[in-house]
Amino acid sequence: MAASNTDPIFSRTADIQFSSSYITEVSSGTTLGSTVYATIFTSDATNGGFVSKVRLRAVPQLTTSATVFRLWINNGSATTSSSNSAVYDELSLPATTGSSNAATANYEIPVNIALPPGYKLIGTIGSSSTNGWQATAIGGKY
Repeated sequence: MAASNTDPIFSRTADIQFSSSYITEVSSGTTLGSTVYATIFTSDATNGGFVSKVRLRAVPQLTTSATVFRLWINNGSATTSSSNSAVYDELSLPATTGSSNAATANYEIPVNIALPPGYKLIGTIGSSSTNGWQATAIGGKY
């Protein structure tokens, strides 16, 4: 039987969210566990949301260590249970050297998925970094 929702849907409003602080602490990588993560995007509690991409940037003018960034999808429940979160993608991030007269590169993970109501995107890194990384999600609310 064919689906009854044959018309595409589009975001009602733009929604840009970001980690409230730079991601500096290490996560074990197998589960989100305790509090060593940053919530990057929380979908609308009623209608869900859409995330186009996540953009990563080192702290401006400061030095960072090489690491890996992991992007998790969480179903809105406790992060301490491995059944509530899954790694969606990961990206190697290089060490950066801060400069007051040269820009540092930015890195993007294309996401392009609709998130159900209450779902979250969460970010972790694999190696500690004194200064850290900022993660910004570009998307929309339904």
